[in-house]
Amino acid sequence: MKFDDYRISPEIKRNLSDSGFRRPTDIQYKAITPILKGDDVLAIAQTGTGKTAAFAIPVIDIIHQLKSSSRSDYIYCLVMVPTRELALQITEVFQTLGQHTRVKTACVFGGIDQDPQISTLKHGIDILVATPGRMFDLVSQGHVLLDKLQILILDEADHMLALGFIKDIRQLIHNLPKNRQTLFFSATINPEIKELAYSLVTNPIRIEISPKNPVAKNVTHSVAMIDMDDKRFFLERLVKEKPDSKILVFVRTKVRAERVFKAMERVEIKSLTIHGDKEQKDRIDVLNRFKTGDVKVLIATDVSARGIDIPDVDYVINYDLPEVAENYVHRVGRTGRGVKKGLAVSFCSPEEKPVLDEIETFLDQKVKVLIIDKEEYTATVDLSEDNPNDWKSLMAEEAKIKPKPIRKKKKK
Repeated sequence: MKFDDYRISPEIKRNLSDSGFRRPTDIQYKAITPILKGDDVLAIAQTGTGKTAAFAIPVIDIIHQLKSSSRSDYIYCLVMVPTRELALQITEVFQTLGQHTRVKTACVFGGIDQDPQISTLKHGIDILVATPGRMFDLVSQGHVLLDKLQILILDEADHMLALGFIKDIRQLIHNLPKNRQTLFFSATINPEIKELAYSLVTNPIRIEISPKNPVAKNVTHSVAMIDMDDKRFFLERLVKEKPDSKILVFVRTKVRAERVFKAMERVEIKSLTIHGDKEQKDRIDVLNRFKTGDVKVLIATDVSARGIDIPDVDYVINYDLPEVAENYVHRVGRTGRGVKKGLAVSFCSPEEKPVLDEIETFLDQKVKVLIIDKEEYTATVDLSEDNPNDWKSLMAEEAKIKPKPIRKKKKK
């Protein structure tokens, strides 16, 4: 089936064609028609399968058909997401697919001045993409009115629960019209998520895409056993062997991110970092530079693991294994998105082996181990430009301390 076969507005079909979309992914194929019919949907699908377009396409069409003019009288649809980056990403998708239609989309999130966001709201919008904190602030101040809302979308719902937003979400529901359409999207499912989902939806169409294999089939993932102090040498080697590849590197903490950045800087590898200590404008700039390929290596904490659609990421490197097994799925889902292939490699130190076991239990499968023989391992470390014992440094040092030749005394 092609997008041209759907009963959606020609403007949306044109936008899909201009964006290079010809055929729907599995989640899009299964979700678009029920959403167009007005059904509630509960969808479980791995990250990178095209979830955003799966709800954006039909929602834009529904609102475009409802509106008689480009004037926006109230918010038709609210999209709740866990992070600022995801809010921006989803807004971009809605705006791209909504070009030439009567649908206006905007987003609100914390970390920046709220006045420009309030100004945008006053001009009227149809679809609001929001993070919980900023949205609740604006609701309490009377700048966001949801009394006529027709569609509620919760995206990356499992992550919102993990961040402690479940009470806020339940409170929000009391302020929404009961007669609404609810779309619930999540990459993973557990009893708490299931309970929340079924408390929000009514007779939903349930969609599951490869639920027994949380990692998308387009991603080849493997693990290399590397000592913690040697990881930087192997990252250096991989980046230098793949100079044209876009590489996303995940670490556990902000401090680790900056340390790895410094290590790459010492070996003249250009990289960027993104984590919670970065100002929002800096985070946006970093993502844009990585997306455009201006910088090929991005070092990130798990703030970037969820829902960020960065085009053409060739490698995801788990420099540190994640503390939570589920986050592994979201990390490796940054590559192999849509129909493209991707590679994910984890660096596992001896002390991280229990974490690897948890990940394999969660995946219900073993992760392929990359065999590195002793000779190759030693060469990777010894030949690094960041190794004080590398051959270049030793030769330079030898030249400095080379003893002067002993002059023979002249015979009198």
